[in-house]
Amino acid sequence: MKLLGMVVSFALMAAPVVAQSPAPARPTGAQVDYHVHAKGGLSIDDALRHSRETGIYYGIAINGGLGQPADTDAKLETFLRELDGKPVYKAMQAEGREWVRMFSKATLEKFDYVFTDSMTWSDDTGKRLRLWIPEEVGVIVDAQTFMDTLVARASGIFANEPIDIYVNPTYIPDQLAAQYDALWTPARMKTIVDGLAANGIAMEINNRRRIPSAAFITLARQAGVKFTCGTNNAGADDLGRNEYCAEMIRACGLRPENFWTPPANGAKAVQRRPLVR
Repeated sequence: MKLLGMVVSFALMAAPVVAQSPAPARPTGAQVDYHVHAKGGLSIDDALRHSRETGIYYGIAINGGLGQPADTDAKLETFLRELDGKPVYKAMQAEGREWVRMFSKATLEKFDYVFTDSMTWSDDTGKRLRLWIPEEVGVIVDAQTFMDTLVARASGIFANEPIDIYVNPTYIPDQLAAQYDALWTPARMKTIVDGLAANGIAMEINNRRRIPSAAFITLARQAGVKFTCGTNNAGADDLGRNEYCAEMIRACGLRPENFWTPPANGAKAVQRRPLVR
């Protein structure tokens, strides 16, 4: 009973508070949202205000990559300066597979962490797909082949890109979402989990999309994968309070030691793994 009480207390750290206490030196679990964007009507000051109101410490990320708000070192550096002195983590969301050739290690290692997802990749014909855009994906005729390709692309990301966190994990296009549990077979889940574990990459528990599933999280926990909580908000109206993450903490028996925290300088992924160009 004592252990259960500790787990519940840890999960409820994401609950609303009247006034925010000073952030702990190393907040963890549902105390942190590592995946916040200042966009869609949400300014950095708005995000800071929301952080104070909820008691959740934020990592604010800029999208960097081909066709993204930041596509040069100079733009990343401007973003970093905007966050100087603010009580947030500085993050970059690496978009697409081109990012490793677009930015210097010297600039990337100034971020507290870099994360990416497997939502942008090229199929076997060379067509670049963004999985959340139906017009680019088209009608998926063979769901099994699509899933095998998705797992292969994700595995390549884990092996070749120096990222700290895998975000929007296990996302599949809306046309397949109703088949999520059937398409994410035990074998496919194991391939993803083994790739994360082998490369020291944390898995996000995404509040906005409510993924991954409890079964996926449990398998990852058993393999020693660390977790983060994140929203990936589209704007000001969908920045939550890590409700899904708190739910999964309880459902999957996650403890503080199961959660990732930003590494010390010198131990970031972009510092310990090469930029394969």
